[in-house]
Order: sequence, then structure tokens, then C-alpha cells
Amino acid sequence: MRKYVIMGIQGSGKGTHAKLLAEDFDLEHVAVGDILRWNVQHHTKLGAQVRRTMAAGLLVGDDLVENVVKQRLSEHDWNYGFVIDGFPRNERQAEFFLESYDLDGVIHLDLPDSEVARRVLARRLCAGCGMDYSLIDNSPSSPGRCDACGGELVRREDDTADALAVRLREYHQKTNPVLDIFRRKEYVITVDTRPGQDQVRQAIRDKLGLPPARRAATRSEIDAR
Repeated sequence: MRKYVIMGIQGSGKGTHAKLLAEDFDLEHVAVGDILRWNVQHHTKLGAQVRRTMAAGLLVGDDLVENVVKQRLSEHDWNYGFVIDGFPRNERQAEFFLESYDLDGVIHLDLPDSEVARRVLARRLCAGCGMDYSLIDNSPSSPGRCDACGGELVRREDDTADALAVRLREYHQKTNPVLDIFRRKEYVITVDTRPGQDQVRQAIRDKLGLPPARRAATRSEIDAR
């Protein structure tokens, strides 16, 4: 059983790399942001509270996030382990996590603030099906329209320059002390996420001591079979 925490500012690719790690090792991907967004999209009471907070460019309250995580992990559907992103977010939560779960590693995805801004402000979300796009490296075939359902592509409410500046400041203020706690236990690996996705994926595996990722077959290799 493997249990990982993945940490990184928005735009660092932590959701993508958490999913890749989960798929490769049959782990449960616990994405706090996805849980919160589901509540927003389905107009729950929790969702209304989250929407107001995100529209102001603030991070959702720690107590609320902690309750969401505790409830999710109590379902015990992670037979082979889990990778969690979006938690812990303060020192108390980090201590709680260390006491409650025998972690195998904390993956810290490092990205300069200038590159964060470039990536985040280029993100788009399908208003219909929720598919994510990036105008930098994953643009839709038809500008402004989702390839999957034809829905309109929009910015997330909190993907503005002003809101991002607030998030960056809060992120660094809260995350650095959390990383320090994990570093004292020698759990943290730091990976530069500026290279391509495959390079970052392999760097994570190398630093965690995991087997190499299987290389996807090329079109010519598939045709030759």
C-alpha cells in the first residue's frame, strides 16, 4: 500500500501528476479541489460557501477542507493506497496527517510564480461537461468550444490576475511551514515542473524509487504490429 501527498501551486500540474500516479499504481486519487467544485456545480450548501470564497480569490477555509478530507478517507475505498492533493494546508493538519497515516512520500511540485501566472491565465473549462483545456498546450479544435460536447469554454471564476496574486501570497505563507514539517521527517521530494509532462512524470518516479513509466507506443510501432 502506498500513500502520498502531492503539493504544488495551481498551474503546477499536481492534479495531472496525481492522476498519473494513481492510474499507474491503482491508487485512489483524492482531489480536494474536485470535491469542492462538484459541490459548486451541484449547488449544494457547501458549494455556495465555496463559490463566495473562490470568487473573492481566497482559499477555502481550513476547517471545511479538513472535514471534507476526513469524510472522504473514512470511506476506505483505497485498497492499494491513495494520492491526495489539496491537503494538508496548515501545520496542524500536517501533524494530524502524520499521526493518522503512514506516509510514503510528499511530492512537492516546484514552479516559479511567473510561470504559474502564464499557465493559470491560459486555462479554460467547458461549461457543459467540465473538461479542462490550456490555450498554451491543449487548445480546442474550434476556438472557444469544447471538442467533446461543443460547450462554451470559460475561465474559472478564480482564474484572474488579482485573484491569483492573492492565492500565490496565501499559498506561500501556508505551504512553506507545512513543507518544513514534512522535511523534518525526510518525506519531501521536490520536482521542477517546468519541463514536459513525461520528464516530470519520470522525475517523480525516480525520486520516489518507483519503476519507470511504461513508454506509450508510437503510431509506427502500432501500425507494425
